[in-house]
Amino acid sequence: MTVEVPPPDGLPRCPWPGDDALYRHYHDHEWGRPVTSDTRLFEKICLEGFQSGLSWITILRKRERFREVFHGFDIAKVAAMTEADIERLLLDPGIIRHRGKIAATINNARRTLEVQKEFGSLAAYIWQFEPRPGHRAEDYSWSALSAVAQTDASRALSKDLRKRGFNFVGPTTCYAFMQSMGMVNDHIETCFCRPEVEASRAALQRPVK
Repeated sequence: MTVEVPPPDGLPRCPWPGDDALYRHYHDHEWGRPVTSDTRLFEKICLEGFQSGLSWITILRKRERFREVFHGFDIAKVAAMTEADIERLLLDPGIIRHRGKIAATINNARRTLEVQKEFGSLAAYIWQFEPRPGHRAEDYSWSALSAVAQTDASRALSKDLRKRGFNFVGPTTCYAFMQSMGMVNDHIETCFCRPEVEASRAALQRPVK
């Protein structure tokens, strides 16, 4: 049986950040809070792709360097990157040096431009995959939430993204993305962030273009 140890500041949290200050800050101020910025959504989906097979804290510790080398995740600038940029980034120890994931980021930027042209924004496209209320049992205990790796909604998003030519967007990656950008609220029931995120989601005007 796992015993949850209260964090140093005494705030009741989801257990996954542990006592790492950077991880706690990400959990407290970012994870699960609704995002409608195309730039931030693009960054999140790319970094979730880089996270595949790794721990998220590894990506989080390298995130500032990722932002530097990918032009702040400016979609048009990333779409204009070339094979020479891939070769250069493969030598950069500040990021994850995986050719397929680097190439996928550039490819996904180009596919994102196509999505923006069709839907008006990446946000309008992404948010249409938000699960309806009651899509799953309302058990927000750690044991229940930690057992969910993908859902019908994440499988639908993954399938559509891949149909559009996106890479490194499997259903598990898509679910992690949906959790991080606030499409679902997977803070545990006792976490101090859960009611804050619920209030933000309730007040959010979903993007339509």
